[in-house]
Amino acid sequence: MTEPWVALEPGADPAERARILRRAHETFTEAGTVPRPVRPVVAESWRRSARAGVGPDGTASVELEDGDLGAYRAEHPLARVMPLFRELVGTFAADGEHLLAVCDAHGRLLWVEGHPTTRRRAGRMNFVPGARWSETAMGTNAPGTAVAVDRPVQVFAAEHFIRRVQPWTCAAAPVHDPRTGRVLGAVDVTGGDGLAHPHSLAFVQAVARAAESQLALLDPPRPAVGPPELTVLGRDEAQLLTDGRRIRLSRRHSEILVLLSRHPEGLTGDELLCALYEDESVTPVTLRAELARLRRILGPGLLASRPYRLTVPVESDVGVVERRLRTGAVTSAAAAYTGPLLPGSRAPAVVRLRHRVADELRTALIARRDPDLLADWAHAPWGEEDLDVWRSLAAVRPSPAVRSRLAALEAELALPAGGLRTPRGGRRAAVIGPDAATWLQRARP
Repeated sequence: MTEPWVALEPGADPAERARILRRAHETFTEAGTVPRPVRPVVAESWRRSARAGVGPDGTASVELEDGDLGAYRAEHPLARVMPLFRELVGTFAADGEHLLAVCDAHGRLLWVEGHPTTRRRAGRMNFVPGARWSETAMGTNAPGTAVAVDRPVQVFAAEHFIRRVQPWTCAAAPVHDPRTGRVLGAVDVTGGDGLAHPHSLAFVQAVARAAESQLALLDPPRPAVGPPELTVLGRDEAQLLTDGRRIRLSRRHSEILVLLSRHPEGLTGDELLCALYEDESVTPVTLRAELARLRRILGPGLLASRPYRLTVPVESDVGVVERRLRTGAVTSAAAAYTGPLLPGSRAPAVVRLRHRVADELRTALIARRDPDLLADWAHAPWGEEDLDVWRSLAAVRPSPAVRSRLAALEAELALPAGGLRTPRGGRRAAVIGPDAATWLQRARP
């Protein structure tokens, strides 16, 4: 396979390929092994699906209906480019008996439009607006996997993890906020085997890029009149917006800026060493070299020394979440929380901050008892094994899918002696928290 994101090689027989994939899928569901020739992107997705507790006979849950769905769609950024999606994809979908679908960053379908007969068929598997089709809820599927891996992807026939979805083929591409780079959702074309072609994948990718271009025109970059902005949630390398420049920082420089932004009074070299390095043998010379490199990247005037400090206030997305929580704006705080703080960082001070922010937010979500907010956290990569959140979700939304996932999670974590274990056999605390390191470890194949 020359292109790993395309489902079929040129000249391949779709029927024969589908038969091979069905046998491979059965092998995986029975034995847990992925035989050839399953594509690596699909094999990794199957493994993530299994770790998330998705069963091959599952059904999508409809989480937003009627007024709630309408209100959510009206406020979503992708609502502004729906006319573009309809113009570019609508006729193609209707003529080819396909569907145009658009999901949010959590894999929740917002719009499903297209050929009426195809819509009715898709409705029988709950491929409808308001249903969650994230990978952690419905296994491998194009819109859910596209937002999970942040790549355009095609899913053909029995590459789908859920059996009832295997008669379908789909291609989807993520759509990003042109200003921040965040994934807003995905645009998807769903239909028959005819979509298993490189052109359909290139098509949805072009549509996604057109949508990003239109969003950039609708929301042009603002002049840099405010403080520098630091984005660190859900990403290992921070992004700093300053003086009209967007700077991507290394992990170590990201950690330094996070700490200095929270200490406007500055930190001494010894304080920074303790905050950044687990290894006590790291010398001040190493830290000074990192700070010298960071100063060159930032440009003159932003980073001062003796003590090390930022010369202007720096706004961060972590600060936004914390302020909203302090004022009781839990929904807004959850919307601003796009993932754990620098999830790959092992800097002691960053790890403490990461845990504190996540714990404060999940505690507020549990106390709020809002089923949509709890579902968003439970189905996110950092919350898929959060036992307290799943229990709270089951109390306010006791759907069969939620009860099944909770039962599986409790059975998976319980030990005969009353302790808990991870799926890999390691011991775990009684309350499953949002440790991003665990999330990253589970995400690996």
